[in-house]
Amino acid sequence: MRLDKFLADMQLGSRKEVKVLIKKGLIQVDGQVVRIDKTQIDETKAQVTFDGEVIAYQKYFYYMLNKPAGVISATVDNYEETVVDLLADEDFREDLFPVGRLDKDTEGFLLLSNDGALAHRILSPKHHVEKEYYAQVKGLLTEDDVTAFGQGLVIDGGEETLPAQLTIVAVDEAAGTSEMRLILHEGKFHQVKRMVQAVGKEVTYLQRIRMGQVPLDPELALGAYRPLTAAEVKALERG
Repeated sequence: MRLDKFLADMQLGSRKEVKVLIKKGLIQVDGQVVRIDKTQIDETKAQVTFDGEVIAYQKYFYYMLNKPAGVISATVDNYEETVVDLLADEDFREDLFPVGRLDKDTEGFLLLSNDGALAHRILSPKHHVEKEYYAQVKGLLTEDDVTAFGQGLVIDGGEETLPAQLTIVAVDEAAGTSEMRLILHEGKFHQVKRMVQAVGKEVTYLQRIRMGQVPLDPELALGAYRPLTAAEVKALERG
């Protein structure tokens, strides 16, 4: 990898800015000052320092975001606040993107990453990576609904869903409301809401609480985020 690209990728500055640092002799590679920005280095082995500080190379980044309602799952928008707008300046990278999406009014676990291969694995229905949701529902869920979800539903527009695991958490007959958990293996547009609508009820609150085998960190406040641990990344890779 070219030295100037390495430094720009590691957020030391723009390509133009890091070229200036290199030419000023502020960058060392394996203890030697390097003044040529086109210098090729092995990014996995070379020790690169700036002003005495080691610049470690990291190719992929993974953040668990507890998405709040009112924020859209996009990288840029002219009118709405996006999930990447929630990142601190030091963590923002132009190559980060939300893996999948959550509706504007939906809260919970949203993965931000620049790892396209992992994103494809998580989102592809053929890999059957589970996504689990908690929902509050207007209407009384029944065991017939559990069976219907487990067989797969035909939702509005004639779309067929894969079988999904519905768990009734609570039913309040007086209020006419229910609470549920739902495990999906795919990600159709507004899928949870449309599946609940297909059995004659309405989602009033929705939260994603797990992706693969990685649960939403209960210590993560709405709008907050943190890097995934190495173990969590491996768990997502396994599906």
